[in-house]
Order: sequence, then C-alpha cells, then structure tokens
Amino acid sequence: MKILLTGASGMMGRACALGLVDRGDDVTVLQRRKADVDCRQVLGDITDREAVRRAIDGAEVVLHMAAKVDAFGSWPDYERVNIDGTATVVEACLRAGVRALVNVSSPSVAHAGAALMGAGAGVADPSLARSHYSRSKAAAEQWAMRHDGPDLAVLSIRPHLVWGPGDTQLVARIIARARIGRLVFIGHGTPMVDTTYVDNAVDALIAAVDVVGAVHGEALVVSNGEPRPVGEILSRLCLAAGVPLPRRSLSLSAATVAGSVAETAWRIGHLRGEPPLTRFLAEQLGTAHWFDQRRSRELLKWSPAVSLDSGFEALRQSYLAG
Repeated sequence: MKILLTGASGMMGRACALGLVDRGDDVTVLQRRKADVDCRQVLGDITDREAVRRAIDGAEVVLHMAAKVDAFGSWPDYERVNIDGTATVVEACLRAGVRALVNVSSPSVAHAGAALMGAGAGVADPSLARSHYSRSKAAAEQWAMRHDGPDLAVLSIRPHLVWGPGDTQLVARIIARARIGRLVFIGHGTPMVDTTYVDNAVDALIAAVDVVGAVHGEALVVSNGEPRPVGEILSRLCLAAGVPLPRRSLSLSAATVAGSVAETAWRIGHLRGEPPLTRFLAEQLGTAHWFDQRRSRELLKWSPAVSLDSGFEALRQSYLAG
C-alpha cells in the first residue's frame, strides 16, 4: 500500500513509519527535518501546499500525525499547524484522489474539564476544550470529519496519553520535574487515568490504516484499557528513570490557580520554555479520565499487546541502557 505519513520525527510518528516500512508498505514521510526512517522523505512544513502536494503524490492512504503538541504556546502557532495544516492535508487528499485519511487526534478534544469514567469518544467541541492544543485539535478534527464521504473516507483516532522509551513529551517532562523536586501530586494522586504504551498506539494506528474505508466517519479513542491512579503512574515513571518520587500534593483548586498564575507570568514576562504548571496540566493530573475501549477494539480489530507493567519495565531498561 502507498502511504503518506505526516510527522515522522516524533516518537510515535517514527515508530509508525518504521512499522509500515517493516511490513512492506511503500511509505513517504513529510516533516520539517529528516527522520531516521529508510523511506522516501519530503522535507517541508505541513502548511506548505507545494510540499504537501509533492509528498502526497500517488498515495492511497494518508496517516496525518503532524501537530504542535507543546503544553504551552500562543494560539496563532496552534492554529497554523493544527488547523491550517490539517486543512492543507485534506485539500491535498481531495485534489490527489487519495481514497482515505486517518487523522490522529486527542481525547482532549471532547474533554470539558469534568471527570470522564468509562466514557465514549464524545464529540469534538472547540468551544469546550481546555487548552490551545485541545481547542485547535478539536477544530482540526471537525474540519477533517466534515470531508468524510464518497471521495475521501476519514477516520479519527485519538490515542490517550502515549508514552514509552524515547518519549520527549510526557515522560521527559515528568522526569525533568521530578529530578529537581518540582513534580507534585494533584489531589493526592488518586484520580484514575488511562495511558497508552507507544507500541500499542502504533499498532492501533496501523490497524486504522488497514480498516479505513470500511470504517470511517467517526472518532475512536485508543488506550491500554488499564486505568490506574495517576499517582501510581507518576511514581512508576519516576522509578523507571531512577529519580525521586513526588513528596508533595496540591488540591486541584490550588493547582489550577497556580497553573493560571504561572501561565500569566510566562506570557507577561515573555519567558522561554514552558511554565512548571498550567491549568490544563493541573486538570489532566487532578481529574479522572479513562475510556470505554470496546468499540475501538471491535472496529479496528486491535487490542493492546503490551501491558502497562511490561511497558514500565521496558522504560526502566531503556534508562539503564543509557
């Protein structure tokens, strides 16, 4: 199968590209810098129509993963990459006669802040989203899904909190804060959350590539299906990396206020990097969010192959190996 994958430079994107290449697909990847994958590569920005046109030439299916995923930033940056970039990809699919698009989204597009326990995917709603990232991804998913039809089958997959060896987003940030003593439990670390080990997320996305067309027009959340207290997850990540466990706890209300203050200080002071806490991060660590996986597994013909405990051990081994 001829497949275009956008965004192969990150942990999950590179792993997906490698998985598709290894099974014999004809893969092209599009991203701004060269990826460590042995396949055709087109370097360019996701909003560059000419770069997208060159990359998509001849593709049967597009796996759209490129996104701005930072926890903090200005709205125009999220809008340009996540919304305008997705619109560029959809437009190119229609012009090139691509038969199917798998759009990689996020469960946060349907999270209005309240606890989600055994929830379905829900409807992407930018007006209720809790951060620039989730708002832009919700708008992008809406745009993609509006174009689902006889000319282009569109399926949105929402991997939930993906982590694993080599993760520079979730794991690296948690470990960096723990190492300097700035990682705290929100609400004593008791809310139940589900996460997704990277190998399982990759398998689910490749399964989506295989079924899109027969399955389309909806969004599916994928995760390990093993809800754990968020305090346990943070502690296991710290133990795997050999850094100190969190010793302090903040109430959700106090953490939300602290996140708001930090965001304001970073914006007003034009400070570099990300604040140590944001309102969105406080919510994610302080409220329950786990999802009913039955429909996702049925339609994708997929189930997680790596348990959380096996994933934590793989992460530990990766840190031991340096």
